[in-house]
Amino acid sequence: MGFMAPYDAGAVEAYWRQVADGVAAGVVILAVAEEGGEIIGTVQAGLAQKPNQPHRGDVMKLIVLRRARGRGIARRLMDALEAECRVRGRLLLVLDTATGSAAEAIYPRFGWNRVGVVPDYALYPEGGYCDTTFFYKRLGDLP
Repeated sequence: MGFMAPYDAGAVEAYWRQVADGVAAGVVILAVAEEGGEIIGTVQAGLAQKPNQPHRGDVMKLIVLRRARGRGIARRLMDALEAECRVRGRLLLVLDTATGSAAEAIYPRFGWNRVGVVPDYALYPEGGYCDTTFFYKRLGDLP
């Protein structure tokens, strides 16, 4: 998820404040799944801000609590995120995830296309280099 172990609560809080600021500024879409007043899942899309990329979004941090997995929450979060991206004219989405992770296995089931692997792209939270798999999905025809 981008944080290194041991987790620094201040860094995590600062990250989520930055997400909230992005949502308020209209440059981040945040989808949240709740159950009984508790957040059990979330996913974001950063809306590309470069003038030559007004049609693109970057999906980030699809997270579902372990105890809530296997109930279709990830799919519903992604469906909601994709629908909002369409409304905002973002018809090409990209994402990356750790190669060999459980997340890597679900994206093709959600209609995402695997592009390939970049070796040593990131670090595991405990340290050590991590290969990263990239995916894309078209949400409609570009104008």
